[in-house]
Amino acid sequence: MRILLTHRILSRFHAPLMARTEGDHEWLDACDWDAARISEALADADVLVGSGLSADDARRAARLRLVHVVGAGYDGVPLDALGPGVTVATTHHHGRSIAEWVVMSVLMLSRDVLGADRALRAGRWRNVAVEPGLPFGTTLHGRRVGVVGFGETGTEVARLCQALGLGVRAVRRDPSAPYPADLRPDWVGGDDRLPDLLAESDVVVVTVPLNAATRGLIGPAELAAMRPGALLVNVARGPVVQEAALYEALRSGALGGAALDVWWAGPPEAPSRLPFADLPNVLMTPHHSGHTGDTFAARAAEIADNIGRLSRGEPLTGVVRAATGPAAPSPAASANS
Repeated sequence: MRILLTHRILSRFHAPLMARTEGDHEWLDACDWDAARISEALADADVLVGSGLSADDARRAARLRLVHVVGAGYDGVPLDALGPGVTVATTHHHGRSIAEWVVMSVLMLSRDVLGADRALRAGRWRNVAVEPGLPFGTTLHGRRVGVVGFGETGTEVARLCQALGLGVRAVRRDPSAPYPADLRPDWVGGDDRLPDLLAESDVVVVTVPLNAATRGLIGPAELAAMRPGALLVNVARGPVVQEAALYEALRSGALGGAALDVWWAGPPEAPSRLPFADLPNVLMTPHHSGHTGDTFAARAAEIADNIGRLSRGEPLTGVVRAATGPAAPSPAASANS
């Protein structure tokens, strides 16, 4: 098969991808190609490994059998434009990496690490010994975390928070769905219990996917329902939280702080139209909470194994859109028929 790799991060795992993939396949590392060259190559590709493609490219990719997204979100794939023979699969493996980032961020906000760092870099010792009026930091043990969304990332967040002594509660679309047996949440409720979670939690962690139901899920009313001084952590997508409402809650001090790894715009644009960078109670990172070597090594392995399954005609893992018809034959198959 002809495999087109367009994902810049995964291209760093090109050699192990090729080594792990069974069969005699042609790999094309196209992460530095321009759009025209990628479009031309897609016309003859059997597999695309990347974050998405345009609707025009999807319609022109007559030989395509598999679009393998490098991650959990497939909003960059125009499903309706793909032919019936195309399977779309995703891969995860980011839950632990993101959960560790969440815990790191909550600890930093709870102990005002950002403020202390800025002050000491400027030559000022800032602690309660030299500034008697400075608020004390807080430990995490005994506090309560509310997890909005209880999938891979949400359950990993719960696991780490539980180990640190925090009480856990969660809301999810289907509260009856099973979760790992080692987790002991105080409760897991449906979406209708979001107000309860917000009112009861010292830390709220947002992990839901972005869709029509979750866009703008956390707005003025939800932020107002949170406990005074509570922390908000968003590792989902920026638009799940309403931008202006969050800025105002942080600026006014209604919220104690926020850790934001996801934003309302992407590079090269500024992450927000509002000056979050001017707020001292915000930790900002560039959507990298899941960017560890462990995450992408595991993704590369799963993608390689799925390509092997495809070539052998076996069921794939992580399928979000199954093929409903035959794929276009490859030149080799046509020649042998």
